[in-house]
Amino acid sequence: MKKIFLIVCFLLVTSSFVFAQSVDEIVKKANFVSYYAGNDGRSNVKMTIIDSQERQRIRQFKILRLSIKEGGEQKFYVYFEKPTDVARMSYMVWKNIGKDDDRWLYLPALDLVRRIAASDKRSSFVGSHFVYEDVSGRGIDADIHELIGEENGFYKIKNTPKETQGIEFASYTVWIDKNNFMPMKAEYYNEAGDLTRTIEALDVKDISGHPTVTKSKATDVQRGGETVMEFSDIQYDVGLTDDIFTERYLRKPPMQWIQ
Repeated sequence: MKKIFLIVCFLLVTSSFVFAQSVDEIVKKANFVSYYAGNDGRSNVKMTIIDSQERQRIRQFKILRLSIKEGGEQKFYVYFEKPTDVARMSYMVWKNIGKDDDRWLYLPALDLVRRIAASDKRSSFVGSHFVYEDVSGRGIDADIHELIGEENGFYKIKNTPKETQGIEFASYTVWIDKNNFMPMKAEYYNEAGDLTRTIEALDVKDISGHPTVTKSKATDVQRGGETVMEFSDIQYDVGLTDDIFTERYLRKPPMQWIQ
């Protein structure tokens, strides 16, 4: 009887270990599909911000992205073209693994480069319903992941922050496409369990062999309002170099890549 009990315990422990490994592997693959297509990438973006009173503002910008290490460190450069109140503004991220990212914002009206504090990573990205952290992605080691279901061709994964300081949500649930590991929807909940924000992939296309989100939407569920981002002229492996992602180019953009 004792021997049977030990065997059952062993199987339970082994099953839990395999299950945990499976969740981490799903999250790792989803993160890779979302942010590491090609060695680098370039895209035009049209951002439509709609507030709770249905008023619209449109921003247009370009995003450059370079992967320093596959599945690891990356650098992002965002250059704003329209409207005039944000034109020539630029934003840069050095995505670090295992520690806070480094972020800078250049304000041309003041000719000022401002370092964005790590505590501001969950702040609104240029007045939209996306946050700064959405641009480069949240570190997969920042959360505890649980596979809570599989439904209609999606993995359903609950993510709980390990550190809650400076985080406006208590948990978020992500639906990941089982065919290509693309995260298609995320729902954010507060401490009371109320839904506060959603992010959805509205359109996904195959570009150069990589599943790519070409339209996404962030919605403020409680206060109202939403932001839609539409991506165009998406290109991978264009030959970006590391020197572009420096303070020099925040002030003077690399014209060959943003024209």
